[in-house]
Amino acid sequence: MSNPYGEALGSTLIDRTFREKIVLVGVTLPGSTEDDTEAGLDELELLVDTAGADVVGRMTQRRTAPDHTWFIGQGKAQELKMLCLAVDADTVVFDNELHPAQQFQLEKLLGRTAIDRTAVILDIFGQNARTPEGKAQVELALMRYRLPRLRRGKGAKLSQQRGGVGARFGGGETKLETDRRQINRRIRALETELRQLAETRSLQRKRRDRSGLAEVTIVGYTNAGKSTLLNRLTDAGVLAQDRLFATLDPTTRRLSLPGGEPVLLTDTVGFVRRLPHGLIEAFKGTLETAVTADLLVHVVDSSAPDPDGQITAVREVLAEISADDVPEFIVFNKSDLARDVADDLLADYSGSVAVSAVTGEGIDHMLATLGDRLRSLDTVVELLVPWDRGDVIASIHREGQVVSTVEGEHGMTIRARLSDASAGRLDEWLVSKSPEAASNTATEVAVKQDESMHSSRRRDGGSND
Repeated sequence: MSNPYGEALGSTLIDRTFREKIVLVGVTLPGSTEDDTEAGLDELELLVDTAGADVVGRMTQRRTAPDHTWFIGQGKAQELKMLCLAVDADTVVFDNELHPAQQFQLEKLLGRTAIDRTAVILDIFGQNARTPEGKAQVELALMRYRLPRLRRGKGAKLSQQRGGVGARFGGGETKLETDRRQINRRIRALETELRQLAETRSLQRKRRDRSGLAEVTIVGYTNAGKSTLLNRLTDAGVLAQDRLFATLDPTTRRLSLPGGEPVLLTDTVGFVRRLPHGLIEAFKGTLETAVTADLLVHVVDSSAPDPDGQITAVREVLAEISADDVPEFIVFNKSDLARDVADDLLADYSGSVAVSAVTGEGIDHMLATLGDRLRSLDTVVELLVPWDRGDVIASIHREGQVVSTVEGEHGMTIRARLSDASAGRLDEWLVSKSPEAASNTATEVAVKQDESMHSSRRRDGGSND
């Protein structure tokens, strides 16, 4: 692996030249239960399998606080060593986050690699990144993870390199210092590259904003069926597999809602419990689509063991990237696999819908609800459009929801719900725009209906006389 990305993957984490044997370790700390620990290990086992390794054993311990040397207690560490020898394990993976010093001491004691949950997720991301931006984001997270852990590794050569002319100026740098400097240099280069890519993406987003189309972003737990749903709605043809983090790179497609209005639908990387902070930082550029979206479609696997926990985990990540104030539309996917559970979840989460992205069940209802949710977010504006601008009238009908129309001498007065981008493009014909417009319109409609009813009654009364 001669390129920097290949070197970053090749010198870190799980060896993919063969199926490693893995022992899992989970520690129950205050604030969590043994059931939580077991559930975390179950998910970690799925992550390890996705990374290309096999779990051959697991161990748990309850502690009031992590041990500063081995995270687990000294006696438990010896027990772990015996388990590794018995099953001939290659690597030990902790479900908890290990400090670099703890990893180093564990590897000395166990005589084999010791990593944590973060390392496994980084490994999976490294395998699945496809685009230049995705690879740069993963490599940046890998470099930041490796930097404080440079001393780990059984074959590390940390002897000093003599420096200066004729070695007259001291011992020179150690191999550790040289590696640290090279990694820092690579981190700065990757940060610069990602900033440039972010600027390009910002220009693309401005062009999309000028189009006046609403932006909808699909978020959710990994393997909840986000890519399958995108394929069902738009025939996007993106990779959709029944495994964790099958797709990392965002995909945007145009979607026409039942009312005819088009929107931009974007699929994003899946989330997971305790998603590494370094990954969130590295992928912030990609996750910006969630921050700038008009609406988030939160896809939840209704057949998962703990859908509520997955919803909480996704919302925690959204809060970390400042996307928690974006309106949310929950879609419970895979309802064909767990009908009763999906019905219970619908009762618990008001305004949600249940679908099956594989069979297409509930998709029409979801699209209708999505259209209603988007229209409810738009502001009611009033426009006066000349009669010779039929293209503008058609655009208003296409991009928004027409509330009322009044034909006049010089043109048509239209009250419609439009997004801010659409209203901005149609500013030339804008008469008024206010937050109270929607309620005023509703009041006027009610008054007209009431007047019409009274008029009808008067006519009926007159005929009776």
